[in-house]
Amino acid sequence: MELLDHLMLGFSVALTPENIAYCLLGCLLGTLIGVLPGIGPVPTIAMLLPITYVLPPVAGLIMLAGIYYGAQYGGSTTAILVALPGETSAVVTVLDGHQMARNGRAGAALAIAAIGSFFAGCFATVLLAGFAPPLAEVAFKFGPAEYFSLMVLGLIGAVVLASGSLPKAICMILLGLLLGMIGTDVNSGVARFDFGIPELQDGIDFAVVAMGVFGFAEIMTNLELKDQRVDITGKIGSLYPNKQEFKESAPACVRGTLLGSALGILPGGGAVLSSFASYTLEKKISKNPERFGKGHPAGLAGPESANNAAAQTSFIPLLTLGIPGNAVTALMLGAMTIHNIQPGPQVMTSHPDLFWGLIASMWVGNLMLVVLNLPLIGIWVKLLQVPYRILFPAILVFCTVGVYSLNYNVFDIWMTAAFGLIGYIWSKLKCEGAPLLLGLVLGPMMEENFRRALLLARGDFTTFVTRPLSMSLLVAATLLVIIVALPSIRKKRDETFVEEV
Repeated sequence: MELLDHLMLGFSVALTPENIAYCLLGCLLGTLIGVLPGIGPVPTIAMLLPITYVLPPVAGLIMLAGIYYGAQYGGSTTAILVALPGETSAVVTVLDGHQMARNGRAGAALAIAAIGSFFAGCFATVLLAGFAPPLAEVAFKFGPAEYFSLMVLGLIGAVVLASGSLPKAICMILLGLLLGMIGTDVNSGVARFDFGIPELQDGIDFAVVAMGVFGFAEIMTNLELKDQRVDITGKIGSLYPNKQEFKESAPACVRGTLLGSALGILPGGGAVLSSFASYTLEKKISKNPERFGKGHPAGLAGPESANNAAAQTSFIPLLTLGIPGNAVTALMLGAMTIHNIQPGPQVMTSHPDLFWGLIASMWVGNLMLVVLNLPLIGIWVKLLQVPYRILFPAILVFCTVGVYSLNYNVFDIWMTAAFGLIGYIWSKLKCEGAPLLLGLVLGPMMEENFRRALLLARGDFTTFVTRPLSMSLLVAATLLVIIVALPSIRKKRDETFVEEV
């Protein structure tokens, strides 16, 4: 009954005209950036962070959340129709989704993707509503030592579960932690690592790094590619899957939802890992694995359900523990701090309208996305035919204005440009930017909790292993490192991310 009361409060907040409008705006923007390759939710949310200064906290977070899970919907549309994934998590969708389009079943493929995404989103939101309160109760038992150990586990999880090279991901995490140390020491108030530059005394703003590494660098990478006008393979046709397609896609949708919900909660899990893992699972258990890659509905329904479920359950650690699990939730954490909202378990008690309003808005947003996406397919495809050389100046202007409006300081623009150049070099070296951003966001929090724990223990380092909960988290982190170091596990991890892609 208490849960129902909380959900009623959430819907009373989410269904106000203002919040419905911002939810709709977020869903539209999310779909748009999902459709257009080379933008993505991270730079878009980073660009829109300054807008949240003038918005009410609930409306701002509802809009940003809508952008994130809306991008998962939009990415599938172009992946199916033109084999051009707008989002990284939609790469797997191309394999069978586009083949269905080539076989004259584009409409059915779009419907399967939309229905699977809607089901997964609703289920994941139920999990978020049901599991968040108990987790928040557990989080109240956390002290500084437990929070430090949890962040260590989170960073290790982000490295292990991220795609790409493990050594490179570790280096990016460490670099993010080092960048987070720039600024004024919390305890002593002394400026450190600022190289005598006054603008660095407050540290490096994570939005500056995010827009540089994900925004400017992405623009430079895309400018290397030749403009290609896209052509739809055949007609879209009927939006109704036939009986056989529904029979094959429904179980995959359920499995993808469950897998994505579980992986989304893990630090670093996210939509990308979930979609790859779901495709691998479906192919492994199929009686006819040779059909995958040739237009099998299960190869489309599973990954699409998984990435949407993961996108929404990734909010669980953010809202209950104050720990971001990926780059998007790290930016969401930043949006909360802009409004002086301390992320963590106290959000549920101190800002219940925000907590439950955000959860309720996810149901509203998922319904909006189903209603909006299928009728607007023609518009999204037309946008794909706009050459990138026309799009990128507008993106660049929005990024620059967004950076300047953070502190009204030209130095931030130069910093963003510098990180953009560095991010471009990293992309050439196949180094991911997400671990860097997580390290940058979690670094100051880790340091603060580490030093606070030592102060309370009078300098006794054993406090991290004598406290049962803290020790359990550190043991879990150690086991994770040991397990992923095993040759057989590393091989399976690599296979998951390169499965026929």
